[in-house]
Amino acid sequence: MPGHLGSSVRIFIFMSMKLYVGNLSFQTSSQELEELFSSIGSVDSATVVEDRETGRSRGFGFVEMASQEDGEKAIAEFNGTQFGGRDIKVNEAKPREDRGGRGGYNGGGYGGGNRW
Repeated sequence: MPGHLGSSVRIFIFMSMKLYVGNLSFQTSSQELEELFSSIGSVDSATVVEDRETGRSRGFGFVEMASQEDGEKAIAEFNGTQFGGRDIKVNEAKPREDRGGRGGYNGGGYGGGNRW
């Protein structure tokens, strides 16, 4: 049979799951976030998002769990629980939307027209 791979070939696809973690204490570090989620399963990455100008936490972050199963367990285990003195929100991260250009005139703000 052309194109037949045989029964000895198996393909495993491991889908990671990226999680949004909100309402974090501003003192929470990426390492603490990784330690928390590693109690559920294998963590590929954990990042607390920081303000570009000040370097201070923005109060949310992202954790990438190695598998979909671990991600779903983490959501069930941690969403709404206390961490760092705050009730954290944990859900599947949504793809980032194109927010369009920032700044510019965009037709507003400068009154325009003759005043006399």
